[in-house]
Amino acid sequence: MRIRRALSSDVRQLYLLEKKLFSEENFPLSKGSFRYHIKNSSLFVMQEGYDIVAYVLVLIKRKDAKLYSIGVDDSWRGQKIANRLLQKSIEELRKLGFVTLLLEVRVDNLEALALYQKIGFEIQKRLKAFYGDGCDAYLMRLDIKKEGIV
Repeated sequence: MRIRRALSSDVRQLYLLEKKLFSEENFPLSKGSFRYHIKNSSLFVMQEGYDIVAYVLVLIKRKDAKLYSIGVDDSWRGQKIANRLLQKSIEELRKLGFVTLLLEVRVDNLEALALYQKIGFEIQKRLKAFYGDGCDAYLMRLDIKKEGIV
């Protein structure tokens, strides 16, 4: 397995993975969104053979970078792929001079919450009815310049 930057030729695989992982209530990305983010954001993929098994998307056109989406194919979970992708993204953000990484996560996504907290993200506030199904989200923040982070 290897981590690399997403390419325009990855759009179809990214879109199919997205549709597999996220319901409409969770704001899945379209093919057009992937095309845009490949050119304008930080988008890394985890590739196994010819298959993309995971990705991480960070928006970088702001004062603070924002982790917008991370997805790992169900058959590849439990192998610390999300952690590896986040580490790669944080390394890049440091090189670009970013200090803070923000994200929103469903309050009922305990697996993601545990991962983010282990990396060093801290809950800033609860966002009421953030998702289309009425589920709340946590706004979380990571100081990427802090010692001991990833």
